[in-house]
Amino acid sequence: MIDKLALQVVSGSHHALGTAITLQMFGTNDDYLIRMAFDLIDRYEDLLTVNRDQSEVMSINHAAGQHPVQVSSAVYSLVKLAVEKSQENFGFNALIGPVVKLWHIGFKGAHVPQDSEIKACMALTDPFQVDLNDQDQTVYLRKVGMELDLGGIAKGWIADRIRDLWRAGGISAGIINLGGNILLVGHSPKRSSGEWTVGVQDPIKPRGNNIAVVTVPECSAVTSGIYERYLEVNGKKYHHLIDPRTGYPVQTQVAGITTFTKNSVDAELECKRLFFAGKPLANWHQDPQRVGAVFVYENEHVVYDNFD
Repeated sequence: MIDKLALQVVSGSHHALGTAITLQMFGTNDDYLIRMAFDLIDRYEDLLTVNRDQSEVMSINHAAGQHPVQVSSAVYSLVKLAVEKSQENFGFNALIGPVVKLWHIGFKGAHVPQDSEIKACMALTDPFQVDLNDQDQTVYLRKVGMELDLGGIAKGWIADRIRDLWRAGGISAGIINLGGNILLVGHSPKRSSGEWTVGVQDPIKPRGNNIAVVTVPECSAVTSGIYERYLEVNGKKYHHLIDPRTGYPVQTQVAGITTFTKNSVDAELECKRLFFAGKPLANWHQDPQRVGAVFVYENEHVVYDNFD
């Protein structure tokens, strides 16, 4: 029997991180922790954004090739994680910004660059050219023109920090939706099993049309896909997911992939790992933090990894 209090829900909406944000908490009618979460999001955006001239991350970029920059503990920990994962070379690279800007897919001025231009920009994307000093909490990009961009990991990391806030405030169940990056907190009050139901976007239909639905425990769901931003030239489509190993859009038959992991920052990273792999990976789900993944191919074939 579900406690009557568990049916109470409070929600709020906000715009930040370049997207529409929706937060829901169950078991309360007090929106204090939602308002605190929005303040937290805005604060982290101020620290992490590369879409404004001033932020801690932009201070690192402005000083590329010149000197190390000391940053706050929160920013340093996220930068360190991003750089270390970039060095694993599985598809995620927080230094890929110069190449992405060169293609500019999804924005005015998008074009297919010359191979020589791509090679020149690729020289600025080596994650081993980043110096991290744990004692001083400094970050140094060794080459002029290098750029750090945490956009591929920041939303997941911020979602995890909101969950920390809610747990500290006694919230037992909620939904954090940062523009499609979903983090499910606690047990669902709508099912006796406590599990949540999550829809997987159909890649060839408008947003909101699902091709699959899965039932999951408390976890995060993140999707990467080639279906929303692309450039078409002479009948050939170039999607926006640039392979940091080549500088060109990754060659794949995968239209979209959704990963489910315990922490949202991991869902961001594992989504890219599996997308660039293009298929389920042996032993991937042996990590207890990884709940499962859903692959949707361009022919609309669906593969469920670790879902019975």
